[in-house]
Amino acid sequence: MAYNLESLVQILEQFLHPEHHQPLWVLDSDKKPQMKTLLQKVYFFKDLFENSSSAVSGYRRRGLESRIRDIAYKAEDVLESHLVDQLLSCGEGESFIFSPPDLEKLIEDFDSANKDMMSSLEESEMQLKYRLTGGGSKLEVIPIVGMGGIGKTTLARNLYKDRLVSVHFDVRAWATISQDYDVGKILLGLLRLVIRRPTYEMLQMGNEELGEHLRTTLMGRRYLIILDDIWNTHSWNDITKFFPDNNNGSRIIITTRNSSLANFIAFRSPHHNMYLLKDDESWNLIHQKVFAPGEICSPGLESIGRKIAHNCRGLPLAISLIGGLLSHAKRRQVFWEQVAEDLSSIGADVGEEILDILSLSYNYLPYHLKPCLLYMGAFPEDSEIHASRLIKLWVAEGFLKPISGRRLEEAAEIYLKALIDRNLIFVRQQSPQGNVKSCGIHDLLRDMCVKIAYKENFLSMKQWNILGAVSWRRVCFHSIQDFDKTLNQMPLARSFLFTSAGRREISSPRISATEVLRVLRIKLLGFPRLLRVLDILEVKFRRFPKEILRLINLRYLALSTSKLPSSISRLWNLQILIVEVIASSCVRLEVTPETLGMAQLRHIKLKGFYVWYDDKYREDFVVQDQLQSLSTIAISQLTDRILRTIPNLEKLGIFCDEKVDHVRDLSRLHKLHSLKCTSVYDGRTHFSNLIFPDSLKKLTLRDCGIRDPDMNRIGKLPNLEILKLQGCQFVSRKWEPDEGEFHRLRFLLMENLNLVNWVADESHFRRLQHLFIQHCSDLEAIPLVIRDIPTLQVIEVHNCRPSVMNSARMIQEEQLENDGL
Repeated sequence: MAYNLESLVQILEQFLHPEHHQPLWVLDSDKKPQMKTLLQKVYFFKDLFENSSSAVSGYRRRGLESRIRDIAYKAEDVLESHLVDQLLSCGEGESFIFSPPDLEKLIEDFDSANKDMMSSLEESEMQLKYRLTGGGSKLEVIPIVGMGGIGKTTLARNLYKDRLVSVHFDVRAWATISQDYDVGKILLGLLRLVIRRPTYEMLQMGNEELGEHLRTTLMGRRYLIILDDIWNTHSWNDITKFFPDNNNGSRIIITTRNSSLANFIAFRSPHHNMYLLKDDESWNLIHQKVFAPGEICSPGLESIGRKIAHNCRGLPLAISLIGGLLSHAKRRQVFWEQVAEDLSSIGADVGEEILDILSLSYNYLPYHLKPCLLYMGAFPEDSEIHASRLIKLWVAEGFLKPISGRRLEEAAEIYLKALIDRNLIFVRQQSPQGNVKSCGIHDLLRDMCVKIAYKENFLSMKQWNILGAVSWRRVCFHSIQDFDKTLNQMPLARSFLFTSAGRREISSPRISATEVLRVLRIKLLGFPRLLRVLDILEVKFRRFPKEILRLINLRYLALSTSKLPSSISRLWNLQILIVEVIASSCVRLEVTPETLGMAQLRHIKLKGFYVWYDDKYREDFVVQDQLQSLSTIAISQLTDRILRTIPNLEKLGIFCDEKVDHVRDLSRLHKLHSLKCTSVYDGRTHFSNLIFPDSLKKLTLRDCGIRDPDMNRIGKLPNLEILKLQGCQFVSRKWEPDEGEFHRLRFLLMENLNLVNWVADESHFRRLQHLFIQHCSDLEAIPLVIRDIPTLQVIEVHNCRPSVMNSARMIQEEQLENDGL
């Protein structure tokens, strides 16, 4: 079941205990017993679905889940509609008695439902590795061909990350093409990987300019380009002309389901065809997923397991998912028999029935994870999904079950890891601490999510007919053109998301920016009044749309605009606020304490803005004990009074609107683990008067001035793991840490620094894993003592002196001899 009842529980608890949220109403005393009874009914079914085996299949259970989902939707609609009606009819700040109707009917519906219920890839990699690193010097295109889900992308990704392959090539870049490809997005994505940080000028380039810039960048370098999931000749012709043949052994790998297309692209090059696994290979793969090395499977389970392997049709994706399912279930024979029976009931045509096989991974998924997985269908095919955004959306949607002593965001991280462990989601990028930065989902699994989401009225996509529907809970569009549809047919929708593959589409010639805004403003007037999530960050408004202020049920708001009105405080239920400025430089945002003093706020992200509190009319500030992240705030505003209002802050961004002449004591923020400081004074802002908390794990300094004592204080931070220095000016132009400093640092980024001498000994950087140096044109060398760090994994050097490159190569050669770096 896509709906996990957690959202309804939170709504009912909020009504029963309004003093913990917003004291705008008092619950009618006559309705309180009914409200408690209703909550007990909801808890019953919630516990039933969570604690009973999700492996139990059959129409009866699925019918019950659908019925409870519909009753829960009805309850949400009744309660929130009545609340919104009363809020809109009252004056601002006026309290009232909340007396929701139809509670007895809702209780009867739950009782009635209760009554009814009672009645193998290694050899392939070696072959391709040889073709990549051996062979002739002429540019070669290598096609990997096979049906969907057979493991083409996995094989390509393993090659891309292989150590010997990465050492062989000067440059590596990856682009996912897909059916709805965007040439500009693909070229820009390749450039991002080749030169690491795109310039502002690049972002303004047209496709031909981007392509020529890519060609120039690749000229003379041995490169490996992987073009994943090509569907037609047009996409190949639009891109391949920008790949030069440097006659130095460069390679291009393509993955495709279409063998005819592979013949067209590389008719002289042998194809690497991927085939279905044999039964023994399938069973061995399942065994590896389920059992620890050296662990023996009982004969009874093995017999059933081999039937399961056979019924997976030799498809690696299906085998991986079923293996992940079995690895998280108790090793009971009856459970394995049920899985084997479910698989055997699926038709024999792999091409047509693959989604049914994959759907078993959803049917057997624990109850609380189902909506989180279906939500992945809201994102475009093959997109890179930032974990922080996904987690915030899950929080706002109400999917998460509170875990004792942990925040909802921590619960979301556990949910995300559970989906990854089951092979339903894969990790794209990880932080140095091992946390997930971004993730993705296989296109076939995404198709499954979209199919089930449509069936359960969970999510409406552009490819489905939404005009006749009246019960969609979420609406998602991937392109500007799709906005021109009616929303009046969905009065009860809770979420509206625009999740395009990239912002370049906003300026598409098919529709002007003026027309986009006109259409959107009309739609805003008709937005469902119960909306909880409004994510339209990728559409730019010159003025803040005042129509949004009527959406007082909002939990999540993301948009781009030039100003944020003080009246946004009307959105009293807001938990996540993400606003990006339409300007070329940072803009001062003057707000009253009421503007960002909403008690429910958990995350504030203002990109291109910095907050400056206008507190001349008020002495007291609201304590925002739910607030976990705030960026960006003017450093002049970091007074003791402000700091007292954000006691649980974990992530903070500071903008230096003045020189730090007064002590700013951040040590009172005992939970702060991430701090970013940005200056506009071209290296003249120093941090001698800024006191860092010992809890800090990540520190970013951008365009700041750095004195030797400042670096010594930073080096002594006991928990610092990530340090990013970007555009900073070292006063002495030398960096020599004191003994034992930076002893826990894992990731160090040095970019566009004026540093000349970097001195280190064996007592420094003892846990460093990743060193990234870019555009440090004055730096003479990397300290050779770095080669003795046992944890070192990666050194990246871009656009630095030859002496820096030489020192990196010396470290690399010694590490390779010791089977290290």
